[in-house]
Amino acid sequence: MNQCTRNDFTIVTLDDELRVDALCRDLLMEFYRERLQNGLDENEATQLANSADYFIRDYVIGFRQFNILSELTGLVRTFAGNWYIVNTIEPKSAEIAAHLRGIREFYHFLHRKGMIEGSFLATIDRECTDLDYYWQRIESFWDIKGDGYYDWEAACSLKKSPSQPA
Repeated sequence: MNQCTRNDFTIVTLDDELRVDALCRDLLMEFYRERLQNGLDENEATQLANSADYFIRDYVIGFRQFNILSELTGLVRTFAGNWYIVNTIEPKSAEIAAHLRGIREFYHFLHRKGMIEGSFLATIDRECTDLDYYWQRIESFWDIKGDGYYDWEAACSLKKSPSQPA
């Protein structure tokens, strides 16, 4: 894949979303092939790529319609701490952990390609390794009673815009 610029991943129109989705599919295939070349077996490489794909194409592009290279903090946190939980029939901590591993590996791949900064990669690493937080979010989701969803959602809200790293 040719080196893309940050602007190539900007979404304004439906045509942009379709174009960006195709660019991301190509990047994810490149990521998958790199994992195989680095000695991972097909099953593990597929799991990593599928998890990254789910986050990038379903959440970042499809749901949030954000540029995957915009280096917004909090995207992983709201994905794993809210969106995944409410959009999965039976959210499981092991499944979140697998998704987070794929997301983390994919952003390391983007960094190796010079597409994201090291400071942002450090943020992604922190967000992807805060597993206790995500386990607590699942448990508290199952414990919701009455109108408690609103407080649960506000604690890791999809309504709040992610921010640029400092």
